[in-house]
Amino acid sequence: MTTKRRTKARPSATTRPGAAQHARTAARVGKPATARVRDPVATRQRILDAAKAEFARLGLGGARVDAIAARAKANKRMIYHYFGGKRDLFLAVLEAAYGDIRAAERKLDLEQLEPEGALRTLTEFTWRYYLKHPEFLTLVNSENLHKARHLKQSKVIGEMFTTLVAMVKDILDRGVKQGVFRRGIDPVQLNITIAAIGYYYLTNRFTGSIIYDRDLMAPKALEERLAFNVDTILRLVRA
Repeated sequence: MTTKRRTKARPSATTRPGAAQHARTAARVGKPATARVRDPVATRQRILDAAKAEFARLGLGGARVDAIAARAKANKRMIYHYFGGKRDLFLAVLEAAYGDIRAAERKLDLEQLEPEGALRTLTEFTWRYYLKHPEFLTLVNSENLHKARHLKQSKVIGEMFTTLVAMVKDILDRGVKQGVFRRGIDPVQLNITIAAIGYYYLTNRFTGSIIYDRDLMAPKALEERLAFNVDTILRLVRA
C-alpha cells in the first residue's frame, strides 16, 4: 500500500505576507504594483538647479556634466535627454536666471504705484535681488566672457526684455504726464543705469574694498549704497 506524499502549497504572489496590502495600495493610486514613480518636471528642475550652482561656481569651461549629474542625483543621460549638450544646458540656465528676475519684477505691481514710488521700488528691488542672488551676477559675467554667444541662440530672452522696457517706459510716461519726470528719457538707458549702479558695485566689491579702504559689504555700507542708488536714479529723472 502506497501513500501519496502531500506537498505543501506555496503561497501565491497575492497571498504572501504584505503582498495583498501592496496590491491594494497600488490599486488605490491607479498604478501597477511594480511601477516606478517618475517625475520628469522635478528631475529637469533638479538638473537646472545643480547646473546653475556648478556654472556659477566654475563657469561654463570649468563645470562638468558628471558633477552636475551627481549634484542633481540624476542619471547623466537624463541631462542629454532633457537639454542636449553642456552648452545647451548653460543656455537653459541663463534663460531660467533671467526669467526668475523678470518674474519677480512683475510681482512688484509697479503699475499700481505712483511714478516716483514705482521707480524707487524697482531700484531697491534690483539691488536686493543682486545681493540675494549672487549667482545671477556670476552667470551674467560668464556669458559676457563668451560675448553672449549662447544668448544669441535664445528664443525667449528678447521677449523678456521687451516686457521690462515696456514696464519702465510706462513708469516714465506716467511721471511725465503728472509733471514729476522730465521728457525724453530713454527707458533702455534708464534700465541699464539701474542695473549698472548695483552690478558694478557688487562685482567689484573685492577690489573696491582694497582701493577705497573700506568694507563695501558691511551692512552699513550696503544701506548707504542703496540710498545713493535711489537718490541717483530719482535725480536723473525728475523734472
